[in-house]
Amino acid sequence: MVLFEDFAKLDLRVGEITLVEDHDGARKPMYKLTVNFGAEIGTRTIVAGIKASYSKEELTNKKVVCIVNLDPKTIAGIESQGMLLAAGEDAERISLVTIDRDAEAGSRIH
Repeated sequence: MVLFEDFAKLDLRVGEITLVEDHDGARKPMYKLTVNFGAEIGTRTIVAGIKASYSKEELTNKKVVCIVNLDPKTIAGIESQGMLLAAGEDAERISLVTIDRDAEAGSRIH
């Protein structure tokens, strides 16, 4: 059981993916994403293992839900500064958590 206070520590935001690049240094198929979180947070680099499920074109300009207050983690030489939320157990059938109506980049998830 997770206490509400622990859940409340997560800073979940709407991020808009503005650039998608191959992360050739990773041993698994990954992308290096540039994600815009608006004026308050700015842009962040996020490394994501979603290459088997999404093309670059599908991801560009997509608004997704991200955790922005995780400690950065270096993945195959690139610092990842957040995490995309996604569903699925199989790397080839990942489904990103997206926004069903227009929301500004950086908007808080409540």
